[in-house]
Amino acid sequence: MTTQNTECVKLEEGIRYSKGEYFNRNLYRHLRFKFPTYIFDDQIFFEIDEEGTPYWVCPVKKFNIGLFGGQTVGRVVLCNAQTGECIDYPVEDVPAWVDKVYSAELLINLYDYSGILKHGFWNSVLGQKDCLQSTNGYNYIALEDDVWVYTGVTSVSGDQSNVGFVLMNQRTMETRSYKVEGAIEDSAMSSAEGQVQNLGYRATFPLLLNIADEPTYFMALKDGGGLVKKYAMVNVQKYQWVAIGDTVQECERNYTELLNTNGIVSTSIDQKTVTGKIESISPVVLEGNTHYYVCLENQSDIFDINLTDTSLIKIVRFQIGDTITLEYQEGYGLNEVKALKP
Repeated sequence: MTTQNTECVKLEEGIRYSKGEYFNRNLYRHLRFKFPTYIFDDQIFFEIDEEGTPYWVCPVKKFNIGLFGGQTVGRVVLCNAQTGECIDYPVEDVPAWVDKVYSAELLINLYDYSGILKHGFWNSVLGQKDCLQSTNGYNYIALEDDVWVYTGVTSVSGDQSNVGFVLMNQRTMETRSYKVEGAIEDSAMSSAEGQVQNLGYRATFPLLLNIADEPTYFMALKDGGGLVKKYAMVNVQKYQWVAIGDTVQECERNYTELLNTNGIVSTSIDQKTVTGKIESISPVVLEGNTHYYVCLENQSDIFDINLTDTSLIKIVRFQIGDTITLEYQEGYGLNEVKALKP
């Protein structure tokens, strides 16, 4: 989800139970025969456990109001996709390797009920005091070995502004609410698309990040074929502040410079120093500018030295095995070097 890298893993034994199989190997029929009294959720998830065994994660509906009202999830059936063996768990005892129990749509519906009905039904119809609802989109965040659903929160009056956002855990249903006022996601997406309107790129639903202590929408810009071409960062409170980059690192760098131009941050934030022997050094050309990518021994980080900064030109004198000291600013995947010493 973060790097777009894809890996094909072949199983020693094929998958015998799936949604597209026929007769008794059809997943839905198999579950119906095994658990005739259960009502399974419409969304069944495919996951792999820590040993590489494929499973179908099958949530069982639980109704808390009357016969079919107040739907949540009460139990979870894990069905081995190779053998058909099923294990039935109460929802609170689901193994930690399972990422998805509650669908994003169910979590958002439950939050909307809570936000709209917090002061009762009649208030939701007449006064609508403190009534909140989710915005018309969501995204996912990998956090604490779980998958969380992210969405913004706005008032029911539709005033085109956010009052905060929520994170909802798809395994435990834990919900965290944060108060951050600013533009709704649709406005930020339109602002980012306006920067590349000549290219016709479309913005994905954004994530909310903390960049230089500023709440920031981060999104990818895709072409008509669905391929990511650029990245954009939009300030939540001033959504006319937009930075674009071909890579995440470039986008973050441009956004930080934009904040600095507007007097929000200084140029000397979060600089660190590292000393080590050069393990590899490679010159590359990006957009007509020469960069040196440096790796140090016993270091997994990659350091980017941009020669548009003439104070860094002496990097050309260094070779593999030389000891060097780098002052850098941390980034996503690449650390931007600000100064170097022998």
